[in-house]
This record gives sequence, structure tokens and C-alpha cells, in this order.
Amino acid sequence: MTSPRLRSARPPVLLVVLGALGLAVFVVPLLGLLARTPWSDLPDLLAGEVVTDALRLSLVTSIAATAIAALVGIPLAWLLARVEFPGRTVARGIVTLPLVLPPVVGGAALLFALGRRGLIGEPLNQATGLVLPFSTWGVVIANTFVAMPFLVISVEGALRSLDQRYEGAASTLGAGRWTTLRRVTLPMIAPSLIAGLVLTWARAFGEFGATITFAGSLQGRTQTLPLAVFVALESDRDTAVALSLVMVAVSLTVLVVLRERWWKAL
Repeated sequence: MTSPRLRSARPPVLLVVLGALGLAVFVVPLLGLLARTPWSDLPDLLAGEVVTDALRLSLVTSIAATAIAALVGIPLAWLLARVEFPGRTVARGIVTLPLVLPPVVGGAALLFALGRRGLIGEPLNQATGLVLPFSTWGVVIANTFVAMPFLVISVEGALRSLDQRYEGAASTLGAGRWTTLRRVTLPMIAPSLIAGLVLTWARAFGEFGATITFAGSLQGRTQTLPLAVFVALESDRDTAVALSLVMVAVSLTVLVVLRERWWKAL
């Protein structure tokens, strides 16, 4: 006789079917991409000038965006987690806004703020001659704007859940604030910090909407891998498929690694 526990552990058929259909929503497009991939020509396609330029630019700009996000995002997360100030809830909402805001709208906002005639861009251009739109730095800024919320959310959540008694003990033993931060706080939130950095890099690596709106698509200057895919779809489908395969491989690798090592920290 089957025990009640074993009977209850068996998943309902309807849920299994619906779950399988849900999984198919994600699997079928990937299968379509794999079926369309020109495997025999793949090495030559990936060695092309357009691909190598886009890959190099994507790596440089995504790494730069992640570095900037770490420089300003970690202190911002600390402020949101540890300091009570008027409007903190609003500030937290603004920080997370790029997660739900259409990327094209984010790119337009950057253009109105930092463009040649923008709120900040015009006086900056007059003072220094610097033009951010349609430049490599424009790509970095767009990537940072869209991707940094992943780091801030990860680090803020870790700081809020951290037992502050350890920091208090370090302070009692004579450790200064920076020593406590470096030797106690950061090591204890390291899994969340690393997860946030990797997710930030992956999001910056795959950014499209804000980049094309604010920086355009100029080969070797602003055309990252996602933009190269968009352009290649109009003229060279095989190259577009090869680039898409690279993006899928990178994204899937990041998610699998995070799931195995750091995902629980989020």
C-alpha cells in the first residue's frame, strides 16, 4: 500500500503538462536558433571583422561599465541599506527604475540629459568639447545606467540581512570603519557582491535599447554584439545567427555559474 507521503509527492499531471509547456516557451526559440546555425561556416563567421570589432567593443564597454558600477554602486547600496534619510524609498525606486523602464526610454533620457544640447551635455560640451552621444563612452554610460541596479540590489540586500554584531565586535576590538568594511563587511557579503558584479557585467554585455538610442551603431566605435546582430539581420542572416549564438552561450554560462555558486545569496 502506498503511503500518503508518496502519493502527495507525485506531481499532478496537469501541473507537469503546463510546466512542460512553460519550459517549451524558452526552449523552442533556442532550438530554432541552433537549427538555423551554419555550423560548418561558424569559425569563419566568428573571425570576421564585424564580429571581432563588436566582440572587442562589447568586452571593453561592459567591463568598464561594471567597474564604474562597482565604484559608485557599492557606496550607494551601503547608503540605502544603512542610512536613514528623507526620500530613501523614492531613491530606491529611482535606482531600480531601469529594471522596468523600456531601454529605449532610458536611452532617450540619457540623450536629453547628456546629449550635445542636453541638460548637462551642453554645458559640458561648451566647457570641454566632450561629446558623449555616438561615442564609446556613450556606450559605457548607457550600459552603466541599465546594468548598475543589479549590483545595487544585490549588495543592498546583503547589507540589510547582515548581522551587524560582527561589525560591532570588530569596532570594539579597535578596528576603524574602513578596516571593518574591508576585513569584515565585504568578505561577509562577498557572494552577493560577486553575483551582483557578474549580473551587472552580463546585463551590460547584452544591452541594446539604451545603447542604440544614445550611442548609435557605428562599427568599431559603438556597435556592440547586440547591435551587430540587429544590423546583420537585415543583410547577413548567418552572421546574425552566429553572433546570437555567442550571446546565448555567454548568458547561459553566467546564469548556470551563478545558479551553482552564488544565486542563493541574492
